[in-house]
Amino acid sequence: SLYFCCGLDAEENELLALEMLHRYVELLDKYFGNVCELDIIFNFEKAYFILDEFLLGGEVQETSKLVVARSVEASDMLQEVREIPRSG
Repeated sequence: SLYFCCGLDAEENELLALEMLHRYVELLDKYFGNVCELDIIFNFEKAYFILDEFLLGGEVQETSKLVVARSVEASDMLQEVREIPRSG
């Protein structure tokens, strides 16, 4: 199980915060496949990247899980291309 802690002001919508956390966990679950705390600990940079694709400045940037997943996949492909040693 994953546990999240969230601080909200009195005028903020608690259900919206819960929905945002739920969507983030769905995105993590889609990327890692049954995400657990070790996935986040050992791949924290990818967890932050997924969060950055979903939220920007505390506001929801992209609501579509498919669009976020495609962006993360494109980032992974770019990273793989950059890591391939070139002979010559």
